[in-house]
Amino acid sequence: MNEALPHRRLHGRSKGKALRRHQAELVETLLPRLSLDLESPFEPASLFPASKELRLEIGFGGGEHLIEAAIREPDVGFIGCEPFVNGVAKLLAAIEPAGVRNIRLHRGDAALVLDWLPEASLSRVYLFYPDPWPKRRQRKRRFVNRETLDLLARAMRRGSELRFATDIDDYAAWTLARLRTHPAFSWRASCSLDWTQPWEGWTSTKYERKAIAEGRKPVYLTFLRL
Repeated sequence: MNEALPHRRLHGRSKGKALRRHQAELVETLLPRLSLDLESPFEPASLFPASKELRLEIGFGGGEHLIEAAIREPDVGFIGCEPFVNGVAKLLAAIEPAGVRNIRLHRGDAALVLDWLPEASLSRVYLFYPDPWPKRRQRKRRFVNRETLDLLARAMRRGSELRFATDIDDYAAWTLARLRTHPAFSWRASCSLDWTQPWEGWTSTKYERKAIAEGRKPVYLTFLRL
């Protein structure tokens, strides 16, 4: 693991309104059991003993996609990264009654998890509606940059997919420009349906529904790890 990753500020606030009592209890009791120990070597047999592959969701928000994907594919191990404690609490409240056993969490910067994972360990990565940091002076905070793409390229196996969704046209163009010039990735869209229609089994989130209601059109981009 690279011990020299620079300090970066890729996300905004880490906490919003006060948690409900049960949510706070889950953060205190369930989150420690599901959290990754980035100080110890990655051991898939102990984290995901029944899983045939490993996927990562970066910035899972309220966890709507992550929980449905984990329930739908119990033989896949999922790692979710999210710095916002309210989103983590919402996901924990969904994990508890569902009895899901194939999710592990990191409350913080996903780049640290990418650096911790072994090479070519991920079969798919999800990056849905990341903070667009719309002001020009903020754009250096966007998750999609050369440093994080290099980390993704190291952790993803050949033939795996990076799935990216946004409702911000500028961030879609920003992402395309950087992925298409990175030697480890390829965008193989052949028609408009390849970026205007979501993936099979897509879980629409509260944020996406709000964006559509406000007139913004989501873009769904798929990049192949070469």
